[in-house]
Amino acid sequence: MSQNPARQRLRITFGKFAAMKYTSNLDVAKIWERVLRRADLPLLYSQGFNTRPRLQLATALPLGITSECELLDVSLRQRIPLDDVPQQLRDVSPDGLEIYSVEEVPVTSAALQTRVRSAHYVVTFEECVPDLDQRVAGLLAKHRILRTIQRKRRSVEKDLRPLINELKSGDPQVLQMHVAVGDRGNLRPRDVLEELDLHESWHRVHRHRLVLAETEEVTCN
Repeated sequence: MSQNPARQRLRITFGKFAAMKYTSNLDVAKIWERVLRRADLPLLYSQGFNTRPRLQLATALPLGITSECELLDVSLRQRIPLDDVPQQLRDVSPDGLEIYSVEEVPVTSAALQTRVRSAHYVVTFEECVPDLDQRVAGLLAKHRILRTIQRKRRSVEKDLRPLINELKSGDPQVLQMHVAVGDRGNLRPRDVLEELDLHESWHRVHRHRLVLAETEEVTCN
């Protein structure tokens, strides 16, 4: 099937802050539909009885986490200049939804969801964790980190260790983690904090980088 040369695909890099960090992935998609309509972009809609704009969010962000590197691909039915688009989106976006950039990507690019490989997070604790380095070293020294997961009517044992790419502190109040994200494996920051026995300590989590397949990396600000 040939591609329509008049169509265009945009990649929007955005952030979630304030109350937006408690918005689910499904609700974020709905918010983006409203924002894009209000910005009066020539959206391309799916076919069928219940038509929807063709949007692709890269990956879900766990509730309660802020981010500066979320990605959204939007399909347009016709080409438009991009110079004013970021400001058009900012003008109609709710509080907590930050628009950083809008760029064109090939219409034939693979779906974003299939390209996400990992994410970088920064965890900031309210109080110092004096033995944070020792906890991190102890976890990384394990060859396997087994976790029992309930799936429907059966339990599945999962090894979390291969999903941890990097874990480091260097500061008793700050933990940096680079973990697998996407359809090939997904590790939440909370999973790591539970293994470190720090999940009940007051903390903030921020996602600042997504890594895509083919060494394509997205870093914001």
